[in-house]
Amino acid sequence: MCGRYQFDADNAEMAAMRKALPQGEWQSGEIFPTNAAPILTAEYGAVGVRIFTWGFPRFGGQSGAIINARAETALEKKTFRDAVLTRRCVIPSTGFYEWHRDTKQKYRFNLPGTDALYMAGLYRTYEGKGRYVILTTAPNASMQDVHDRMPLVLPPEAIRAWLGDRDQALALLHAVPPMLVRNAV
Repeated sequence: MCGRYQFDADNAEMAAMRKALPQGEWQSGEIFPTNAAPILTAEYGAVGVRIFTWGFPRFGGQSGAIINARAETALEKKTFRDAVLTRRCVIPSTGFYEWHRDTKQKYRFNLPGTDALYMAGLYRTYEGKGRYVILTTAPNASMQDVHDRMPLVLPPEAIRAWLGDRDQALALLHAVPPMLVRNAV
Protein backbone atom coordinates (compact mmCIF):
# COMPACT_ATOMS: atom_id res chain seq x y z
CA MET A 1 0.00 0.00 0.00
CA CYS A 2 1.18 3.50 -0.66
CA GLY A 3 -0.07 6.00 1.91
CA ARG A 4 2.46 8.81 1.47
CA TYR A 5 4.83 9.99 -1.20
CA GLN A 6 7.15 12.89 -1.85
CA PHE A 7 6.92 15.51 -4.59
CA ASP A 8 9.85 17.92 -4.40
CA ALA A 9 9.04 20.74 -6.79
CA ASP A 10 12.70 21.83 -6.70
CA ASN A 11 13.87 18.47 -8.11
CA ALA A 12 15.33 19.02 -11.61
CA GLU A 13 13.01 16.49 -13.27
CA MET A 14 9.94 17.89 -11.51
CA ALA A 15 10.85 21.52 -12.28
CA ALA A 16 9.36 21.39 -15.78
CA MET A 17 6.05 20.26 -14.28
CA ARG A 18 6.18 23.00 -11.67
CA LYS A 19 6.49 25.66 -14.38
CA ALA A 20 3.31 24.39 -16.06
CA LEU A 21 1.22 24.61 -12.89
CA PRO A 22 -0.54 27.48 -11.15
CA GLN A 23 0.95 28.35 -7.77
CA GLY A 24 -0.98 27.81 -4.57
CA GLU A 25 -3.31 25.07 -5.77
CA TRP A 26 -1.16 22.05 -4.98
CA GLN A 27 1.23 20.50 -2.49
CA SER A 28 4.99 20.18 -2.61
CA GLY A 29 6.85 18.03 -0.10
CA GLU A 30 5.26 15.01 1.56
CA ILE A 31 1.92 14.25 -0.08
CA PHE A 32 -0.88 12.85 2.09
CA PRO A 33 -4.23 11.37 1.00
CA THR A 34 -6.72 14.10 -0.01
CA ASN A 35 -3.91 16.56 -0.88
CA ALA A 36 -3.95 18.19 -4.31
CA ALA A 37 -0.87 17.23 -6.33
CA PRO A 38 0.35 17.01 -9.94
CA ILE A 39 -0.47 14.03 -12.12
CA LEU A 40 0.38 13.28 -15.75
CA THR A 41 -2.37 12.43 -18.24
CA ALA A 42 -2.63 11.87 -21.98
CA GLU A 43 -3.87 15.01 -23.69
CA TYR A 44 -4.28 15.00 -27.46
CA GLY A 45 -1.34 12.67 -27.99
CA ALA A 46 0.96 14.50 -25.57
CA VAL A 47 1.62 14.23 -21.85
CA GLY A 48 -0.15 16.93 -19.86
CA VAL A 49 0.21 17.99 -16.23
CA ARG A 50 -2.91 18.47 -14.12
CA ILE A 51 -3.69 19.09 -10.45
CA PHE A 52 -6.00 16.46 -8.94
CA THR A 53 -6.84 15.34 -5.41
CA TRP A 54 -5.46 12.05 -4.12
CA GLY A 55 -8.28 9.65 -3.31
CA PHE A 56 -11.66 8.64 -4.71
CA PRO A 57 -14.57 9.41 -2.36
CA ARG A 58 -15.97 6.45 -0.43
CA PHE A 59 -19.46 5.20 -1.18
CA GLY A 60 -22.54 6.24 0.74
CA GLY A 61 -20.96 9.30 2.30
CA GLN A 62 -18.50 7.28 4.37
CA SER A 63 -15.58 9.31 5.66
CA GLY A 64 -12.10 8.90 4.23
CA ALA A 65 -10.96 8.23 0.70
CA ILE A 66 -9.98 5.25 -1.46
CA ILE A 67 -6.31 6.00 -2.16
CA ASN A 68 -5.09 2.76 -3.77
CA ALA A 69 -6.38 0.15 -6.20
CA ARG A 70 -4.96 -3.34 -6.66
CA ALA A 71 -3.48 -3.65 -10.14
CA GLU A 72 -4.32 -7.36 -10.24
CA THR A 73 -8.07 -6.82 -9.74
CA ALA A 74 -8.73 -3.25 -10.94
CA LEU A 75 -10.41 -4.46 -14.15
CA GLU A 76 -12.83 -6.57 -12.09
CA LYS A 77 -13.96 -3.71 -9.83
CA LYS A 78 -16.74 -1.40 -10.95
CA THR A 79 -15.05 1.57 -9.24
CA PHE A 80 -11.89 1.19 -11.34
CA ARG A 81 -12.78 -0.73 -14.54
CA ASP A 82 -13.55 2.24 -16.81
CA ALA A 83 -10.58 4.21 -15.51
CA VAL A 84 -8.21 1.31 -16.28
CA LEU A 85 -9.47 1.33 -19.85
CA THR A 86 -9.74 5.06 -20.50
CA ARG A 87 -8.43 7.25 -17.64
CA ARG A 88 -4.93 6.18 -16.69
CA CYS A 89 -2.52 8.64 -15.13
CA VAL A 90 1.02 8.76 -13.82
CA ILE A 91 1.83 10.16 -10.41
CA PRO A 92 5.23 11.88 -10.54
CA SER A 93 7.19 11.77 -7.32
CA THR A 94 10.61 11.93 -5.81
CA GLY A 95 9.98 8.74 -3.84
CA PHE A 96 7.33 7.06 -1.72
CA TYR A 97 7.19 6.10 1.93
CA GLU A 98 6.38 2.84 3.60
CA TRP A 99 6.55 1.72 7.19
CA HIS A 100 8.03 -1.68 8.06
CA ARG A 101 5.16 -3.94 9.02
CA ASP A 102 6.88 -5.13 12.23
CA THR A 103 9.25 -2.40 13.43
CA LYS A 104 7.22 0.61 12.17
CA GLN A 105 10.46 2.10 10.77
CA LYS A 106 9.65 4.59 8.01
CA TYR A 107 11.54 4.13 4.71
CA ARG A 108 11.71 6.24 1.57
CA PHE A 109 11.93 4.25 -1.67
CA ASN A 110 13.47 5.48 -4.94
CA LEU A 111 14.72 4.15 -8.22
CA PRO A 112 18.51 3.70 -8.13
CA GLY A 113 20.49 6.66 -9.49
CA THR A 114 17.59 9.12 -9.70
CA ASP A 115 15.30 11.13 -7.48
CA ALA A 116 12.35 10.73 -9.87
CA LEU A 117 9.87 7.90 -9.42
CA TYR A 118 6.67 7.47 -11.43
CA MET A 119 3.67 5.49 -10.18
CA ALA A 120 0.79 4.15 -12.25
CA GLY A 121 -2.60 5.54 -11.33
CA LEU A 122 -6.21 6.00 -12.37
CA TYR A 123 -8.35 9.11 -12.32
CA ARG A 124 -12.01 10.12 -12.35
CA THR A 125 -14.06 13.24 -11.91
CA TYR A 126 -16.37 13.50 -8.90
CA GLU A 127 -18.69 16.50 -8.58
CA GLY A 128 -16.53 18.42 -11.04
CA LYS A 129 -13.23 17.69 -9.28
CA GLY A 130 -10.44 15.47 -10.57
CA ARG A 131 -9.42 12.64 -8.21
CA TYR A 132 -6.80 9.89 -8.54
CA VAL A 133 -5.70 6.62 -6.94
CA ILE A 134 -2.33 4.87 -7.02
CA LEU A 135 -2.21 1.33 -8.33
CA THR A 136 -0.46 -1.17 -6.06
CA THR A 137 0.92 -4.61 -6.76
CA ALA A 138 2.72 -7.48 -5.07
CA PRO A 139 6.11 -6.35 -3.75
CA ASN A 140 9.31 -7.17 -5.58
CA ALA A 141 12.45 -8.34 -3.77
CA SER A 142 13.48 -4.79 -2.84
CA MET A 143 10.24 -4.24 -0.90
CA GLN A 144 8.87 -7.59 0.27
CA ASP A 145 10.56 -7.60 3.68
CA VAL A 146 9.01 -4.19 4.48
CA HIS A 147 5.41 -4.48 3.23
CA ASP A 148 3.13 -6.86 1.35
CA ARG A 149 2.14 -4.24 -1.30
CA MET A 150 3.97 -1.58 -3.28
CA PRO A 151 3.04 1.03 -5.88
CA LEU A 152 3.08 -0.07 -9.50
CA VAL A 153 6.28 1.83 -10.34
CA LEU A 154 6.73 2.65 -14.01
CA PRO A 155 10.15 2.96 -15.59
CA PRO A 156 10.33 6.39 -17.31
CA GLU A 157 10.33 4.74 -20.73
CA ALA A 158 6.91 3.13 -19.96
CA ILE A 159 5.07 6.38 -19.16
CA ARG A 160 3.77 7.05 -22.68
CA ALA A 161 2.73 3.41 -23.11
CA TRP A 162 0.83 3.48 -19.80
CA LEU A 163 -0.94 6.69 -20.71
CA GLY A 164 -1.68 6.12 -24.37
CA ASP A 165 -1.71 2.45 -25.33
CA ARG A 166 -4.44 0.30 -23.79
CA ASP A 167 -2.86 -3.05 -24.70
CA GLN A 168 0.54 -2.08 -23.31
CA ALA A 169 -1.11 -0.60 -20.21
CA LEU A 170 -2.98 -3.84 -19.55
CA ALA A 171 0.31 -5.74 -19.82
CA LEU A 172 1.96 -3.27 -17.40
CA LEU A 173 -0.73 -4.07 -14.81
CA HIS A 174 0.98 -7.44 -14.40
CA ALA A 175 4.60 -6.36 -14.75
CA VAL A 176 7.06 -6.72 -11.89
CA PRO A 177 8.12 -3.20 -10.86
CA PRO A 178 11.79 -2.23 -11.10
CA MET A 179 14.06 -2.79 -8.10
CA LEU A 180 14.20 0.13 -5.67
CA VAL A 181 16.60 1.48 -3.10
CA ARG A 182 15.45 2.46 0.37
CA ASN A 183 16.65 4.79 3.06
CA ALA A 184 15.48 4.93 6.66
CA VAL A 185 13.78 8.23 7.43
